[in-house]
Amino acid sequence: MKSLKKLLIVLAVLSSAVGLSAANEVNLFGWSEYVPQDVLDSFTAETGIKVNFETYASNEELLSKLVAGGGNYDLIQPSEYAAKLMIRRGMLAPLDKSKLPNLKNIGPEFRGLVHDPEDKYTVPYMTGTVGIVVNTDVVKDDIKGYKDIFLPKFKDRLVVLNDNREIVTWALYTLGLPASEINRDSLAKVRPVIADWVKLVKVFDSDSPKTPLLNGDVDLGIVWSGEAALLWNEDQKFKYVLPAEGAHRFIDILAIPADAPHKAEALALINYILRPDVSRIISDNFPYTNPNLAARELLTPEQLANPASYPVEPGKLETFRDIGKAAADIDRLMTDLKSSQ
Repeated sequence: MKSLKKLLIVLAVLSSAVGLSAANEVNLFGWSEYVPQDVLDSFTAETGIKVNFETYASNEELLSKLVAGGGNYDLIQPSEYAAKLMIRRGMLAPLDKSKLPNLKNIGPEFRGLVHDPEDKYTVPYMTGTVGIVVNTDVVKDDIKGYKDIFLPKFKDRLVVLNDNREIVTWALYTLGLPASEINRDSLAKVRPVIADWVKLVKVFDSDSPKTPLLNGDVDLGIVWSGEAALLWNEDQKFKYVLPAEGAHRFIDILAIPADAPHKAEALALINYILRPDVSRIISDNFPYTNPNLAARELLTPEQLANPASYPVEPGKLETFRDIGKAAADIDRLMTDLKSSQ
């Protein structure tokens, strides 16, 4: 019995020496349809660290779960505006960059951004846009923006993201209003616009909006660019359009909650994801714009030519900012409009 206790003590000391907890696991809370299971499995096989993976469908869902104190998450994937809010509230842990040698692979244009100017808390994972997908075999109209698809003739032929802030932003763009200035006055102006829109939508889906398009259930969609890229790969009849009125450019990041129980394991997973060969696998499965330039060198010419992944003419793009309490006002507005249709 004494020898067993001594062995357990030795194992605990060794575990501490390599910077891993005795649990040897990491709890990942990430976006749906965004992290290949193959990557998580290979990480476990290589390091012995088990990955427990739970998903969410919006930044607001992520924030509400973290504020409620549930989950004991070690690694999360907020978008830039949510990360900025979390940094301001002291919800993220500073990163030990000595444990992230693969951080060098991230392109300079994705470093030192407004949400984290010193790159103290966050690491870019993937970036992308929100745009329009058109099944050109069915829709012959020249689709250029939101006003071209939210029309009575396209009723029940639309899939859009189930993301309240996105929808409000599209309406603001059509009215020529700033997407970052959301208040009671601007919400009052977009209310009648969105009230008309929700009557036309057949499917609200943030997890896999490509699916109803592939199945032929709808002919038009407003989707994440990675979903649009997968549709393009499947059939080039699916055209991707960045709306002329303006489009959201998002930057999804990796970050460690301040109260994460397994920070060393989370750092190990971040560094693994930043390896070029691993990041390339992520692009293979979810072809967003990859900020890992070393991984981009491993992509095929066809992947780099995908107009949804790497648009040639990005047009007017805007990154979201934290809007504070207005987020709750948006949720109330959208809940009311959806329930009344």
